[in-house]
Amino acid sequence: MRRGAARHRDRIAVVAGDRAMTYREVDVMANRIANVLLGMGYGRGSRVGLLLNNEIWSMPIDFACLKAGVARVPLNSRLAQAEQAKMLAETGVRLLIHGADLTERALALAEELDGLTLLGLGEPQRAGDRNLFAEADRAQPTDPQVPVEPDDVMLVLYTSGTTGTLKAAQHTQASWAAIARNILTNLISPGRGDAMVHAASLIHASGTFVLPFWLAGGRSIILPGFDPEQFVATIERERATAINLVPTMLGMLLASGVVERADTSSLDTIIYGASPMPRPLLEQGMATFGNKFVQYYGQTEAPLCQTVLTKDDHAEGGDLLGSCGYPSVDAEIMITDDDGNPVEQGEIGEIRVRAPFTMAGYFNADELNAQTITPDGWIRTRDMARADDRGYLYLVDRASDMIITGGYNVYPREVEDALLAHPAVAECAVVGAPDPKWVEAVTAFVVFRPGASASTEELRDFVRGRLAGYKVPKQVHVVDAIPKSPVGKVLRRKLRDPLWER
Repeated sequence: MRRGAARHRDRIAVVAGDRAMTYREVDVMANRIANVLLGMGYGRGSRVGLLLNNEIWSMPIDFACLKAGVARVPLNSRLAQAEQAKMLAETGVRLLIHGADLTERALALAEELDGLTLLGLGEPQRAGDRNLFAEADRAQPTDPQVPVEPDDVMLVLYTSGTTGTLKAAQHTQASWAAIARNILTNLISPGRGDAMVHAASLIHASGTFVLPFWLAGGRSIILPGFDPEQFVATIERERATAINLVPTMLGMLLASGVVERADTSSLDTIIYGASPMPRPLLEQGMATFGNKFVQYYGQTEAPLCQTVLTKDDHAEGGDLLGSCGYPSVDAEIMITDDDGNPVEQGEIGEIRVRAPFTMAGYFNADELNAQTITPDGWIRTRDMARADDRGYLYLVDRASDMIITGGYNVYPREVEDALLAHPAVAECAVVGAPDPKWVEAVTAFVVFRPGASASTEELRDFVRGRLAGYKVPKQVHVVDAIPKSPVGKVLRRKLRDPLWER
């Protein structure tokens, strides 16, 4: 961060709406916030929660945590309060930095969690809470020069991954530097004239591009969310050169018709990942934008690029358009059987990865770490794939039943647990159904108790009160029975396969 600030100084680093900050301004603000944190007793080895939607202050706040040696614990604002409270409680967070637009939720979390102090971008609503800007104005603008080591944890990022249980993946100073290096080496090589538009949440994959662009002297253009009209207008106005999309966003862009009415000629690179891209959608995107697409495959435990499908690969077309790419230069990839032995070329197995950008392990989860990280340092992805004779990987299934809807991971168990809490529901099973917008739509099959019933909307509202909105079933089917194996295991595939066959 210091190198980027010193090198690029008065260039624009970040833009959000009609506001912009130079490299120097971001750096000084990060210094002030870092000194605020240190003055409040939060320094190297401590953890601070972040509850922020995309905004211009996201960058200096993230950088401030790094400068203070603090590990940040970002919360997805779309999650239910119970999910957010669980994250803060599990990681022992005592300070929550929150956006002005999220004050109500922050107060509710503070009410639920004793001893949680709020440092907000809006006016404090309780005695003892503080305003970030007022505190920063009084703080020193100089870098606190907190010494950090490569193994220091700087990010605790929750993911439901493929197990359905919230897991806190820990990344270190070293792994975060390796992620930036991985992106610059394998995915994109920005320069001073380049700019990336961020419409997806910065706490996930989109945020990993901030540091690479910072190092290169580029601009990060931050939007509060994804709206096709606003997104394309921003590309045109800012002459953006790069965007990062999940398949749902590309589908919405192409369906809106707005691309044809705008000048997007400045775009050089369209990066996509997070969930499999339907081939017809990719081909339509290439016909519209040209050969500008690059795909990555990764996960929170090993972001961003375990494999990459380059522009040249897309130009070759054919079967490669169904691949998730070739192993990145800084990653070892192995496809194994259940015992960890490499399978023959073309056979299906589990992807394992070993790389400098992998996590340091899950927070306070020894048993889960033992199941996920092998003694010799391989991360078990729990994704199933095969490799062709050139080494390109093709995802064929998941080792679990995880649903990826609009780029977000949903595990059926948590939705089923929410449905089973309804007094009318005796049994249920949740699967992913094909959807032209979301790629997969959360779909529930429900068996009612004798003499009981409930409307689809009643059940959806019931789940909405307990889980994030993207986890609420898009469809609910009432059935007489849920298919099970002889030992009583729910056979989700018997429900899911007919939906995909049609």
